[in-house]
Amino acid sequence: MNNPTRARVFTGTALVVAASMALTACGGNGNDDAPVGGEPKEQKSSEAAAVGNPIVASYDGGLYVLDGETLKLAKTIALPGFNRVNPAGDKDHVVVSTDSGFRVFDATRQEFTDAEFKGAKPGHVVRHGGKTVLFTDGTGEVNVFDPAALSDGRKPEGRTYTSAKPHHGVAIELAGGELVTTLGSEEKRTGALVLDKDNKEIARAENCPGVHGEAAAQGEVVGFGCEDGVLLYKDGEFTKVDAPGDYARTGNQAGSDVSPILLGDYKTDPDAELERPTRISLIDTRTAKMKLVDLGTSYSFRSLARGPHGEALVLGTNGILHVIDPETGKVEKKIEAVGDWTEPLDWQQPRPTLFVRDHTAYVSDPGKRQLHSIDLESGKKLTSVTLPKGTNELSGTVAGH
Repeated sequence: MNNPTRARVFTGTALVVAASMALTACGGNGNDDAPVGGEPKEQKSSEAAAVGNPIVASYDGGLYVLDGETLKLAKTIALPGFNRVNPAGDKDHVVVSTDSGFRVFDATRQEFTDAEFKGAKPGHVVRHGGKTVLFTDGTGEVNVFDPAALSDGRKPEGRTYTSAKPHHGVAIELAGGELVTTLGSEEKRTGALVLDKDNKEIARAENCPGVHGEAAAQGEVVGFGCEDGVLLYKDGEFTKVDAPGDYARTGNQAGSDVSPILLGDYKTDPDAELERPTRISLIDTRTAKMKLVDLGTSYSFRSLARGPHGEALVLGTNGILHVIDPETGKVEKKIEAVGDWTEPLDWQQPRPTLFVRDHTAYVSDPGKRQLHSIDLESGKKLTSVTLPKGTNELSGTVAGH
């Protein structure tokens, strides 16, 4: 996860100190290098009516489960500590990153299952091609499973791989069985390698300093963010998309199966305590070229998403949800989502967050303790709710991913 408090990746002693309190997880919204702490002790929920298309939001002390249509609060789950949420890849579950590892939460029934992937510093959760991939930073372990196997409440069996060295990494499995995963150590991250279905290495690239985050574009082209551009894996080969200047970090990306263009952030100050960029990057995987678009407003690492037609979506600190044509870079629609906001220096502190499912965008406004659902086609708010506490992370179940 991109450390919003520092654009440059932690190295040496600083990383070791930070890692001692770390718990990391980046997913649909893509996050930066950052430590996470907490001693989550979850409280099982009692029997509750099933929730349709649930949305799950974290808050300081637990999780809220809401009906995806009405935004009615269905259940509050006590879970102390800083916890992170990602779609598990099916219509019922989300993955919750806790201090002990990845835990599977049945959001439809509002209870934790017995499925758990233990390990220090659970990191990225990636969904692609009907598979879900977990990367545990503290061990370097990769777990791949079919989310359909979560239906019985038990830990699913699947593919495993352990990186040469633990690091803040990410992995994705392609349709042909290739596993593309990052290279690095706690001190330095350098690129990515590809394994065949038997975990035999078949390709590698070590020209992606500070490699972070991934996104898949149309045609199973995978992009990884670097401190000097983006590394693409396409048709069995790695290609580097160079960015202007010596330092230009694209640490967070969002992809779409219906678009050949990746959406990324774009930071150029390696020494900033917290860089607030106004430009986003559009990476054309067909030409290996990068286009920059200045939105005139900053955004955070929880501001990027893609729409159902491949639209690039960015939630600005001006409260506007920008709907961008990725081919032209033109902002085609501006949707008033929340009021003006400022990204906090501490990346763990709440800020407005964007989560998109099908044609609906969900946007949190933690300062007002509100959550809104917005129809992306019309740009109109569908419904809003005020919660007992302001939320932090925002996610939900998905289907067909």
